[in-house]
Amino acid sequence: MLITRSVFFEIGSQTRALVILGALFISILLTLIHAGDVKADPVVAVVNGFEFHMSDVQEARQKLPPKAQQYPISTVFKFLLNNLVNTHLVASAARKEGLHKQAKIVAQVGRIENQILYQAYIAGRVSKAVTEEALKASYDSYLKTNIVSEEIRARHILVQTREKAIEVIDRLNKGEDFAALAKSVSTGPSGKQGGDLGYFTAEKMVPAFSQAAFQTRPDSFTEKPVKTQFGWHIIKVEDKRIIKPKLFSEARGQLRQTIAKQIASDVITELRKSADVKTFGPEGK
Repeated sequence: MLITRSVFFEIGSQTRALVILGALFISILLTLIHAGDVKADPVVAVVNGFEFHMSDVQEARQKLPPKAQQYPISTVFKFLLNNLVNTHLVASAARKEGLHKQAKIVAQVGRIENQILYQAYIAGRVSKAVTEEALKASYDSYLKTNIVSEEIRARHILVQTREKAIEVIDRLNKGEDFAALAKSVSTGPSGKQGGDLGYFTAEKMVPAFSQAAFQTRPDSFTEKPVKTQFGWHIIKVEDKRIIKPKLFSEARGQLRQTIAKQIASDVITELRKSADVKTFGPEGK
């Protein structure tokens, strides 16, 4: 498998941007990464005595564009390793010139370090909290609000008088296309899309509309106008289907993300309660 020139350009552009900041805090990242089992993490390069491990390459791979991440590691290994080596050399040169001591650079490194620590702290809290029991409890709650239900896909034409609605039904009975007619006469916002409302469950629409829609067979339209507070509707049902809750195995990833977001929110709320935080407008204090 080959990486196209355009993908290399995209990777290169992002990598160059990373070099500017990455060169200044790469030592922090590598120290964290190398804290694991070195036996399972072989050395893949040595630069002036500094060792690069396979985990460094894997970490760099995660920062590639999504499309490039799909390539096997064997395809991008040399490219990533060369960029790590180049970053290290540039960082060393920058330190020799004292750039890492400049106030602006120190502030940038501090902000990046804070982001890394934020992610590591939240990840640790999530790892402890997202147990199998927590996931199953979350799934039980999901099942209570996601019962087996029916939904339909429908179009509608909205007009403001019953007489106009009857006229539309007559035109449909004579063979005019529903979507085309919706575009020309419907006063509803969906008229530009041929009246298409997509899929919806009964509770998503006002009662009178839902009752008429769900009583209509697929590939047919309401024979009588349907009145709601918005006007008079002619509804065409295009499809009906049963919606079932996801299996636990299917919902697992989504449940984990939901729990993780809640934990992050709870952590921040907890910390802000015990902190002395003062914020000001754009002009400052």
